[in-house]
Amino acid sequence: MRFEKKSPVADRPGRKVPVGDHFAASLRRLRLRVGLTQEALAERSGVSVSTIRGLETGRRRNPQLASVRQLATALELQPGERDELLSAATGAPETLAVPTPRQLPASPAPFVGRKLELDRLDAALRVRPGQAATVVISALAGAGGIGKSWLVLHWAHRNADRFPDGQLFVDLQGFSPDSDPMDPAVAVRGFLDALGVEPDRIPAAPHAQAALFRSLVANKRMLLVLDNAADTAQITPLLPGGDSCTVAVTSRNRLSSLITGHGAHHVSVDTLTDTDARALLAARLGTTRIDAEPAAVGELVHLCGGFPLALSIIAGRAHTNPHLLLAELADELRDDALGVLDDADPAASLPAVLSLSHRALSDVEADVLGLLAIAPGPDIGLPAAGSLTGLGRSRTRSILRRLEQASLISQDATGRYRMHELIRRYATTADVADDKRTAALRRVLDFYTHTAHAAAHLLDPHREPIELASPVPARQPQILTDIPAAMDWFEAEHRNLLAAQRTCAAHALHDTAWKLAWTLNDFHYRRGHRHDQLAVWQIAVDSASQLPDPGAQILTHRLLGRAHVVLGHHQEAIDALNQALALSEQQNDRALQAQAHYTLASIQPDGRQALDHARRARDLYRGLDQPIAEANALNAVGWYAALLGDHDGTAREHCQAALALYQYHRDVAGQAQTLDSLGYIDHHSGHHQDAIQHYLQAISLYRDLDNTYETADTLDRLGHPYAALGRHDQARAVWRQARDLYRQQGRDQEADQLERQFDQDA
Repeated sequence: MRFEKKSPVADRPGRKVPVGDHFAASLRRLRLRVGLTQEALAERSGVSVSTIRGLETGRRRNPQLASVRQLATALELQPGERDELLSAATGAPETLAVPTPRQLPASPAPFVGRKLELDRLDAALRVRPGQAATVVISALAGAGGIGKSWLVLHWAHRNADRFPDGQLFVDLQGFSPDSDPMDPAVAVRGFLDALGVEPDRIPAAPHAQAALFRSLVANKRMLLVLDNAADTAQITPLLPGGDSCTVAVTSRNRLSSLITGHGAHHVSVDTLTDTDARALLAARLGTTRIDAEPAAVGELVHLCGGFPLALSIIAGRAHTNPHLLLAELADELRDDALGVLDDADPAASLPAVLSLSHRALSDVEADVLGLLAIAPGPDIGLPAAGSLTGLGRSRTRSILRRLEQASLISQDATGRYRMHELIRRYATTADVADDKRTAALRRVLDFYTHTAHAAAHLLDPHREPIELASPVPARQPQILTDIPAAMDWFEAEHRNLLAAQRTCAAHALHDTAWKLAWTLNDFHYRRGHRHDQLAVWQIAVDSASQLPDPGAQILTHRLLGRAHVVLGHHQEAIDALNQALALSEQQNDRALQAQAHYTLASIQPDGRQALDHARRARDLYRGLDQPIAEANALNAVGWYAALLGDHDGTAREHCQAALALYQYHRDVAGQAQTLDSLGYIDHHSGHHQDAIQHYLQAISLYRDLDNTYETADTLDRLGHPYAALGRHDQARAVWRQARDLYRQQGRDQEADQLERQFDQDA
């Protein structure tokens, strides 16, 4: 009988073809090999016992191919054996059988890290029966070059045995430097060719081709890798109709509708950890070269920021130039990252890869990306972004969402937006008009300054105020209502506020620069950010010196001195405070002189000199109608008198007078400070129980103020009256709390001293 070549169309479920003795013998041999009876194979496969018996004896000559596939799956056949059994069932000569498609490109080498992402991809295969296993891989931390294709190919090769019916692959060219995104109909036609469909059997209409494709892969265990997709519309025609196949999609876009409409799993691909980045360089360059320049390797890892493409480009440069020192390469990368990471080959050029994502943005989206790149600080919240863009929060939120979907920015769990440093460098080169940049920068600096000023007023409403310039147009205010809200805002924006001050100084906005230091003062003090406090006041002094404002110069020198005091920089504090005092005397300003004396008291190593400065501050404040400042001086006199041993005279009298003023004017911070002083006086005059009560009241108020710095000091002092009363467990408990706060604030000397105190009290 003449052999007639079969079309895959004839391979649809339900189409019956003749079977020969070769199939019967093969089925029996494979069943016996795994030790199954006909009944056991029937239970496992879902094919009836009578059908299996008929096939093995040759009485049933017309098996349905769907049943043959079920049997092959139940027998756990390898791909080659599966093809052989299907070929025998159709009666086709084995030499003419269509090979199982194995289209995966080579697995990337070297491949490092990505354990979390690989585990999530593996988990996507462990789905419930009847649930599709569609996996979307998109990069949250980078537009391109983040390693999505490397990840999916490594995973696909590692799991190839799970897809015995084959693996299909297509690059959809969603972001290609030299072509438009691929028409999905072209991808479908390529899949039909791979599945062995003869050209004359392929329907003309694209929807019919897609239907044929779905028919051919129905009930097959296949993997489809759809790489570099532009959008969901490009993907939908390529999705199988059943639930036996697995689809892995990579895209620079989020493909939210694929997740929403098709139940796809989302696996984000972030930058590599420093450990994995170092391992990638070592795999490319060898451990000998890496170990020879550990500092340079650390610098390269830092500058590349875990970006796999950047690391690969650097490794390629070093590999082709074996005599090039890695330190020299790090210097080049630090000076001109985009230039070093550029290449004539677009696939090996980070700027070229990023430009493809940038090209897909609308004009307003591209402008916002460029403005985000110049915003001070490592991240940005929506209120600040709304001021930066001048578009309002609602419109800005929509654009930020689009940039996030394009993987050019990311949003963290707190809702703040971040941009990878290499993307930031690229975005600063975007074509945004200079006047737009200048106006945007002024708006966001104005936002930070005015919001920080309002937050500082919440922390200390009795503090002597400063005046700010009127808000610039289109600046979006942020309303803060209480101390916790103010402290939370300062915590979230701290690094941005530090960067904002540096930006002001760099752009000669000196009035704003010193006032930002003023707004941060209480937050830094309460959180123990001593080194940041010193840094902002150093900038503030430099900026104030550029202004014709002696009041600003006096204030900045005084608070710079106080920042030195807290860090124990004795001589630097004396110099700054004497400068403040001299300037205030030149201005013949009693209030400014009093402030300088008040702060000078805190730095004097000689207790009597400290007490003298405190008394001079007290005397200067009297008659100035500044009750809170006068109370500060009264408390200082009481404190320094107590340190000199005068516990029940001057010390107690002045502290009680200070407390009365604070209470009358509802100054909570002053009350806490004076209660702490009274606790010290009580303890050293033998009234230990009274000392405990005063200390506990002070701690309660400090906690209301979220002032962890003073809380630590008062907890430290509270332990002593507990110990004096023999309540050692309570003493050690409060000392442990103080020690932990000291450690959190970087006050290791105080923490170590408490550790020694534990030993003495044990």
